[in-house]
Parts: sequence; C-alpha cells; structure tokens
Amino acid sequence: MHDHHGEDEMAETQARAVRREALIVGGGMVGAALAALLGEAGVTVTLLDARPAPLDREAVGRGQPARRVSAITPVSQRLLERLGAWPWMAGRRVTPYHRMRVWDAEGSGEVGFSADQAGVPALGHIVENDVVLAGLEARLAELPSVQLRLGARVADLRETAGGREVVLEGGERLAAPLVVAADGARSPLRERAGIGVASRDTGHVAVVTTVRTARPHGGVARQAFLATGPLAFLPLTVADDDRYCSIVWSTTPAEAQRLVALSASALGEALGEAFAGRMGAVSVTDEALAVPLTQRHAEAYVRPGFALVGDAAHSIHPLAGQGVNLGLMDAAVLAEELLAARRRGMAMGEASALTRYARRRRGDNAAMLALMDGFRLLFGTRHPALTLARNLGLSGVDRLVPVKRLLMRQAIGERGRLPDSCR
Repeated sequence: MHDHHGEDEMAETQARAVRREALIVGGGMVGAALAALLGEAGVTVTLLDARPAPLDREAVGRGQPARRVSAITPVSQRLLERLGAWPWMAGRRVTPYHRMRVWDAEGSGEVGFSADQAGVPALGHIVENDVVLAGLEARLAELPSVQLRLGARVADLRETAGGREVVLEGGERLAAPLVVAADGARSPLRERAGIGVASRDTGHVAVVTTVRTARPHGGVARQAFLATGPLAFLPLTVADDDRYCSIVWSTTPAEAQRLVALSASALGEALGEAFAGRMGAVSVTDEALAVPLTQRHAEAYVRPGFALVGDAAHSIHPLAGQGVNLGLMDAAVLAEELLAARRRGMAMGEASALTRYARRRRGDNAAMLALMDGFRLLFGTRHPALTLARNLGLSGVDRLVPVKRLLMRQAIGERGRLPDSCR
C-alpha cells in the first residue's frame, strides 16, 4: 500500500516557513558579530546577506589596502578577541595607533592624547572593514548552529503569531521569534517594520582614499579641522611599511566633487597642503570615493520580535571612524540581554529583553551622535568669535585634564555599562 501520508507531510513542511531561533538580515561586521555571539551560545541563527559570495579570506588584508577602514576601539577589540576573530585579523593587517593629534588648521589650537595617558596599550587600531568581516566569517564557519546564506534578498517582513517571518525574493519563507535588521543606514527592513528615522544631511561629503606619505605615521592618528571640515590621516602599516594612511576628508559637496575629479598627483598635492606638510609629500595610491554623510537615528530600536542594530539604528559622521564601534556595542548588549532571557527559559524575541537592549543602547548612541554634532558645529564654522574661542579652547583642552579624560574615554569606547563580552 502506497503511503501518501509521508508525502503530504513533506509538502506541508515546504509550505510552512523554516524555523530558527533568530534571523539576522545583513551580514556586515555588526550582523556577523551578533551571529557569532548568539551562535557561540548554541542559538540557531540564520544570517542572510544579499552579496553573492563570502569574502576571499586568502586575498583580504594583503596588497593594496581597502579604502573603507574603521578605528577599532580597545573595547571593540576585547569583543573581537572574545569571539576568536581578532587573532585572524591580527595575522592579516591591523595597525595600532598609540597617539592622536587633533589641530585647528585655521588657528593655533592643538590637542593630543596618548595610550599611556588613557592607561591602555593602544588607543585603537585602524583596520580595513574587510579584514574585520573576514575574521568574523572565519569564526562563523566554526559555529554549527549558525547558517550563513548569501545571495538572499529579502522581499518582505511579516508579523506572525510566533514572532516574525521573512520572505525572500524567490518566495522562500523563514520564520523566527526574532528578526534583527543589520542591513545598513538605509535599512529596508526598518522601513518594513514601520520604524521612522530622524535624518539630517550634515552638509558634508567624505572623500576617502589611501595614500603613501614621505614621512612615517609613527602610529599616530592625525586630524586637522579645516574651514570646510575635518581631514583625517589614519595610520596603516602595509607589509612593514608605515608610510601609508587611510584618508577621510569631510568637506562640502562641491569641494568633494572637485577633489575626486583631480588627478592622483593633484589630489596628493591638495592633501599635503591641507595638512600643512606635516607628513611630507603625499602620493595617492587608490581611486578617491565620495560618500555623502547623513546622520540618522531610528525613532525606536525595537518592535515586537524585531530589533535594529548598527547603522540600521544609527549612522554617524565618520569623524574618528566610530560608527562600527557603536554597532558592535549594540550587538554585544543585544546578545547579552537575549541570552539572559533565554537562560530564564524565555523565547528569543521576548519583549522585556528587547526593551532592556533599547534602553541600554539608544541613550549612549544619541549622546555619541550629539558629541559628533558638537564637534561638527564647533569645527564647521567660520564665525571669527567662535574661531577665537576654539583656538583658546583647543589648546585649553590639552590642559583641562578632566575634559580630556572624557574625550579619551569616548575615543577608547569606555562608556556606560559595558556588556560582559567587552570587559
């Protein structure tokens, strides 16, 4: 006798959505870190990303550096160490910086701080984003409960009785008590979840590229505040050569267009001049990209069975490259709250855990956005009285130990109650 029962059951299973404990949409640095934190605790996670293939771990962090870099704070480094990604990264290319120098190109004000003053081995590391991501992907590959699905484009997000369902472009459905959007600043999922966002065009565009300078960087991150905006030379050491820097030049849209249209040699000259020759002659080693800077903050970080992390929750002026550190902190705090609730026998998307996550992160991120805004306003003005105050102020900060300590704590990421994974 033919058993139809088995076939019916199979067809029904296909019609029903595949269930996991959590779905993370967006496989960038923050989404990957969250997947690793949950996966280490044995949570069944599917990490979905639209890109077709994983990073080529053989090629990443070799040869010409990528233009997109982050300043990884000691707090973020501790998280990456705990996840087992840091040793892989350190074996590739991470450049520590032990000092920061910030000055006003329009006047005489200058501030510097060192790792010694902050009581840390390094103020941070400049790391190509691809190197961070490849290190995390190497870790994810070792975690049996994490499934990485590439080439997966999300078409819809739905609420279900048991949480959320994600519908992929091919019609496939995935369900979980929790969906986390780590899908970037213009997050389509944030929109589908009906979460509004306060966005403000900063009036700045960042020009990013890589350069080689006549003088070695000496493990110092440098930033000049020009009339049009800040210019950062972030140290990169390439195959033991410490004369490379990653450039982030925030300026007006018109000036950015002019700069990216320049020949490599003309752009090198402009950079050397803007930096008052501090690094000697500058040669540009990569094409320059212009990235419009919009500051965004989501009006809420959570909805039932849904959470935002990283740039989907907040995007920031890349002053000091802090964006990813806020995102990694989101991932660490969200994982901590979710796992604590799970140990108490609650489902993954449990409302009180999400509320606690939002409470712990939204204020800190708002404060950081405001701090960056303060910098932007302070250094983005031509008003002579303010310029004078600024000159007095910047040199003053060097002497005002408490203020400087606060700025240093911001720079190294020591703010608020840190998740255990970052201590």
